[in-house]
Amino acid sequence: IGAITALGNSSKTTWDNILESKSGAKEARGFDLSGLRSTVACQLPPKGDPDEFRPEDWLTPKEIPRVDPFIQYGIAASKQALEDAGWNPSDNFERERTGIYLGSGIAGLQRISTNTQILDERGPKRISPFFVPGSLANMTGGYLSIEFGFGGPNLAVSTACSSGAHAIGESARIIQWGDADVMIAGASEASVCRLAIAGFAAARALSTSFNDTPQKASRPWDRARDGFVIGEGAGVVILEEYEHAKKRGAKIYCELSGYGMSGDAHHITAPPENGKGAQRAMVRALETAQLSPSEINYINAHGTSTPLGDIVEVRAIKSVFGSHADNLAISSTKSSIGHLLGAAGSVEAVVSILALKNNIAPPTLNLENPDEECDLNFVPHRAQERPINHVISNSFGFGGTNASLLFSKLDS
Repeated sequence: IGAITALGNSSKTTWDNILESKSGAKEARGFDLSGLRSTVACQLPPKGDPDEFRPEDWLTPKEIPRVDPFIQYGIAASKQALEDAGWNPSDNFERERTGIYLGSGIAGLQRISTNTQILDERGPKRISPFFVPGSLANMTGGYLSIEFGFGGPNLAVSTACSSGAHAIGESARIIQWGDADVMIAGASEASVCRLAIAGFAAARALSTSFNDTPQKASRPWDRARDGFVIGEGAGVVILEEYEHAKKRGAKIYCELSGYGMSGDAHHITAPPENGKGAQRAMVRALETAQLSPSEINYINAHGTSTPLGDIVEVRAIKSVFGSHADNLAISSTKSSIGHLLGAAGSVEAVVSILALKNNIAPPTLNLENPDEECDLNFVPHRAQERPINHVISNSFGFGGTNASLLFSKLDS
């Protein structure tokens, strides 16, 4: 596993800070905030911070200016995950059996915004020849494939805020179909910029009431919630066929035992009030894992802190789990690291895997006055130690696209 978030440049640092109930939300920086209705973001630690992101640790000096930050983050998280997995094959056959499925919700939006301004102000001759290839959603995988010689399937997915989860689920299917033995799977996002904030605020998706108290802005299931906090970063997992992993003595965190998808067929940005789309994704994940709802211990919820979305997910959970919903631990780590858009599902998959490994449900921050309908155990404020054998991680995106991943301990 590998992760780059506002709370750290590794999965361990991110996890440790989440468990300490820290928030990565601050006033957005790096661009003009004038006129923006929302000024809160979860950005990577700034230059000079002990945990600052250093692209030179992961890319060559020539590569850094040629690619959008989302590619930098995705490469960094992927290399972390490869190191964690101990996977760096020198054999051509093994390299050709290694594939990549890394997505992004909006890909190179920062680079697109900047180059549009350059074009308008300085003309077409000032546009870099690396502008287009440095902005494409599939280029994270392209760079990794070239550097490591990975010749297996090389794909990208862009399904809004479900991208990272879909990349992981589809990678498992690629392995099941025999097209690869190892898959680098996940997503990255770096869309914290003036254009993105203006656009999401215009769609009434962002929190606008907590600009003066940024760390209070992301508050899933709380009555005062008013929208999500935009975040950036990357999450990557290395999926491996079980016998292949066992044969080489790989460190195995867990099994990806279930995966479900669905479409709301309802609205471009709002989920149906009955939560049927989310419900179908979770049910399908349970079916593919051959598990009953009563066997699930923890749900890492999509939980974006939007007025409608949070309630709809609760309705879906209650519909799927019935009375067992009262026994679940459910939390939203977006309250700590923000909403990473396309990368949300893969970062939250990393968090879910660590919750499973450590038997700890991470907390939901700022849940001070729960909505009347939101009456389950949302792990408010502090992490909870509890037996965890099976975990569901939910991701839902604009366009009504849904994904649920189900992770299980191998000995459960």
